[in-house]
Amino acid sequence: MIVSRLRAENHRADVVGIGESSPQLAWTTRTDTAGWWQSAYEIEINGESVGRRAGDESVGVAWPTQPLRSREQVTVRVRVWGKDGSESDWSEPLVIEAGLLERSDWTARWITPTVLDPLDIAAPAPFLRRSFDLPEGEITSARLYVTSAGVHRAHLNGAVVGGHVLAPGWSSYPNRLRYDTHDVTASVHPGENVIGAVLADGWWRGHLGWEGADTRNRYGTRLGLLAQLEVGYADGSAVVVESDPSWRTTTGPILAADLYDGEHHDARLELDGWDLPGYDDTAWNPVEEFAPRVGELVAPPGPPIRRIEELPVREVITTPSGRTVLDFAQNLVGRVRCTIDAPAGTTITLRHAEVLEFGEPAYEPLRAAKATDTYVARGGGPETWEPEFTFHGFRYAEVIGWPGALDPTVFTAVVLHSDMERIGTFTCDHPLLDQLHRNVVWGMRGNFVDVPTDCPQRDERLGWTGDLQVFAPTAAFLYDVRGVLGNWLADLVSEQGADGAVPIFVPGLDFALCPYAAGWSDAVTVVPTALHRSFGDRAVLERTFEAMRRWVALVAELAGPSRLWTEGFQFGDWLDPEAPESQPWKSRTDAAMVATAYFARSAELTATVADLLDRPDEAARLRVLGAEVRRAFRHEYLTPSGRLMSNTATAYAIALRFGIIEDPEERELAGRHFVRVVSDYFFTISTGFLGTPEVLPALSSAGHTSVAYRLLTQTACPSWLYAVKQGATTVWERWDSMLPDGRVNGSGMTSFNHYAFGAVAEWMHEVIGGIAAAEPGYRTTRFAPVPGPGVTAAWASLMTPYGPTSCEWRLDGATVRMTVVVPPNARGVVVRPGVSTDVTEAIEIGAGRHEWEYEVSPETVEGWGDAEWIAMT
Repeated sequence: MIVSRLRAENHRADVVGIGESSPQLAWTTRTDTAGWWQSAYEIEINGESVGRRAGDESVGVAWPTQPLRSREQVTVRVRVWGKDGSESDWSEPLVIEAGLLERSDWTARWITPTVLDPLDIAAPAPFLRRSFDLPEGEITSARLYVTSAGVHRAHLNGAVVGGHVLAPGWSSYPNRLRYDTHDVTASVHPGENVIGAVLADGWWRGHLGWEGADTRNRYGTRLGLLAQLEVGYADGSAVVVESDPSWRTTTGPILAADLYDGEHHDARLELDGWDLPGYDDTAWNPVEEFAPRVGELVAPPGPPIRRIEELPVREVITTPSGRTVLDFAQNLVGRVRCTIDAPAGTTITLRHAEVLEFGEPAYEPLRAAKATDTYVARGGGPETWEPEFTFHGFRYAEVIGWPGALDPTVFTAVVLHSDMERIGTFTCDHPLLDQLHRNVVWGMRGNFVDVPTDCPQRDERLGWTGDLQVFAPTAAFLYDVRGVLGNWLADLVSEQGADGAVPIFVPGLDFALCPYAAGWSDAVTVVPTALHRSFGDRAVLERTFEAMRRWVALVAELAGPSRLWTEGFQFGDWLDPEAPESQPWKSRTDAAMVATAYFARSAELTATVADLLDRPDEAARLRVLGAEVRRAFRHEYLTPSGRLMSNTATAYAIALRFGIIEDPEERELAGRHFVRVVSDYFFTISTGFLGTPEVLPALSSAGHTSVAYRLLTQTACPSWLYAVKQGATTVWERWDSMLPDGRVNGSGMTSFNHYAFGAVAEWMHEVIGGIAAAEPGYRTTRFAPVPGPGVTAAWASLMTPYGPTSCEWRLDGATVRMTVVVPPNARGVVVRPGVSTDVTEAIEIGAGRHEWEYEVSPETVEGWGDAEWIAMT
């Protein structure tokens, strides 16, 4: 019996520089003992036990001793006992070190280059350095605390510090600015040392948004650095090296760097040895102190952006017009690294595109984003270059100016995204659905570059709240997103208006189409509850409850006594396939109906959170409010025959999924109308951003899973598999982003990497894969897979907070084989396909591996096929 995966908060393994003074702990137990359940645990800190405690908690365990102080380091171990009397050994130690928890811990000063023209839209990236001497003696620790106004790459004694990319990322700068902590003990030494950094615009002052040149300088006009190096000695003494006016600055080879436009690097201007001792910086310029408009300095609650994967060129294409294009066979987010051996001054240009249109790179969907990187060779031998301060969304890269024959092996696509742990997997024997799921995963990866964005390639790339709230359950199954989304929610809470308004994208900017909107602003209630459901994280609810309550209160005020939210602009069921291309908010589903449904949902979710947080009065009040909204909705929009006034798939989906239609008979009638609407569209998609994620779950809840399968496996446009059949490797923004004749949709808003419609993977995980959380954090998992047309085998797995769980099933003729794994200290509820759909007849199981093999009737097998679809058509 082994205690494993001991962690503090959302951090993976040992962590230096956390911002939580009393971090919650979590662990899993590995044992082959069937049904094992924890009965007690003991925590040891720095070799001293805090005492054995009875209990089965192993997730969100409260910090058992005094809060950590700034810079304090502790070593934690855990051991556990089982109800069967078993006892584990101590876990492997976990080292936790606090960062700078108080503003007074910072003695460094903000510095900014003096050579930078703040209004120059193509300003070179400044280099900053300082030489310093360290006294003789045994150095026992060295920590670099660093952040920037803009993005930075830190250097120390000739090497880049850490593997972070585009640090410190993007946050709500006026409210929260993250800093990084690096253990640089091995990089410093007595005598002369050099600390340095390179700065670039990033999200701070580069292009951001979709308004052309006016999108620059959203947060400030000058770049800045804040750095504090603390070196400790064995005798207890310390040396602190800070950013201050003694630093020097100049420019170098990076002549321009922008997230949208790309990077221009002239290697002839390299500053050889600039970050090493002995370099002569007398010709460099002084720096200035300045005060950027930034809020609280916070340690990052989640992982940084890193280089995650590399992909080779799959094919070199010569286009009809004679262009040379690299195909990496996957729409990805990152940049291209290449090695060139060419005379000095040779200029190589890389232009990035997601798709080809009639064999040529389609640049039009990028809108104002140039997505172009340029390298000027230094000459004198092979040179390897990768842009540092930009990223692109692309599958194809056009190469311009390459000298001589092009060798594809010298090019590599470097995939970037937040360094999240992959925890969920899914596969099935339907090849198109398998590819669809891979597309969902790649779409998420490309849009989780620090902030969960709508798209990664054009001039937008914003943290749209609506996109994330529909995708959050899927994201929380695929990856451990607690850190990334916890940080994003902190930004959201910090940007909530005094009236309770939640922005339509976070971090917010100084422009928006509207101050709030149903289905978008409701991310404040949906995302935290999705995280709690997946990870059992009560703390995220505590941090966001007040924001939830204030948002619901604002909507109650907007709706008034009628409880119907009918006034003001709404995005509605955005990108309904029948909406006008230039007016994607004009869906066939009444926007007021959608808004009122979300009002009811957020009221109910917030009531549930109030219960969990032991606020019974708040919960009761919110439940009354939710009931009033549901009653008003039914009175206004539901006929006695179970038909909704907006006779659309979205209307039925949200009314059924959000529990608005409560009476069993009314639900049955509404389900029948729902199926008719779906069949009237010949099982193609008729829903937009808000309706689509709810359609398949609503059909299943109404007893029509085979219809849901038919909708999912449709290949005609619009459908999920239409894009797959067109060769998509990510999920598209529009159902017809690429038209059947090979033209790119000409709407002017066409992305080939949007994750919103990928929210369908939640249904795939739960219904095809058979894994759903029956209790928060999967303390109890419901295993209830359902075969369907074209799907006769599937496998899903998930690293839950209690350990790995999985569900595998296969249908061979009339024989069902099913295997389920439940982690220790957790339970399962199994509804075996073909035996019963009644949860009261489900099998309750404990930890361990469980297998079944049994026969089902021919009628049951037929029901998993096309029977209902054939009957309807």
